[in-house]
Amino acid sequence: MRAYKRYNNRGFTLVELMIVVAIIGVLAALAIYGVTRYLASAKTSEAKNTVGAIARGASGAYERESAASEILGEGDSSTAPTRALCASADAVPDAVTEVANTKYQPVNTDGNDFQSGTDVAGWKCLKFSMTQPIAYMYDYNAGSGYVTATVPGAPAPTGDGFEAIAQGDIDGDTVVSTFARTGSINTTSRELNLSTQVFINNEFE
Repeated sequence: MRAYKRYNNRGFTLVELMIVVAIIGVLAALAIYGVTRYLASAKTSEAKNTVGAIARGASGAYERESAASEILGEGDSSTAPTRALCASADAVPDAVTEVANTKYQPVNTDGNDFQSGTDVAGWKCLKFSMTQPIAYMYDYNAGSGYVTATVPGAPAPTGDGFEAIAQGDIDGDTVVSTFARTGSINTTSRELNLSTQVFINNEFE
């Protein structure tokens, strides 16, 4: 008579199931955190890139020499060309609350939002505009009224200078994030010195 070895059919124990559920829970939490941080980083990338573009516009405007249109008599010399920063622009939108956990669509008609200013002031002088919805309030200040002067650790301009700044509240908790790049005119050489990189305060707020 042949003997057959019987194998007991056994399932998972409760402890094993609990361990698996716990592992799945941890992985899900990490995935949610990663996706949330990714979405927030995508929004902050807008602020960093835009602030950099505004600062480049300010630098380019300063490097453009302007000279008065004159009719010179024989033996006369024209006035020397000058360099100057664009005068301040109006913030777009008007307040951070307009982009709190939402986006703002700029008005793209002449004289409004990023289409405002003149050849020597505002967004037109900077040759900067945005037509797509934005998640931050953007501002440009020259000579005075610096927001960076009130933000701890921010490199506020000294003397003649400018700040390109973005402020937002992407999670809607009323805590404001700030992104800024600044520049100051050297009193001796009259060259424009820019901050080394974009200053960031409360990045994911």
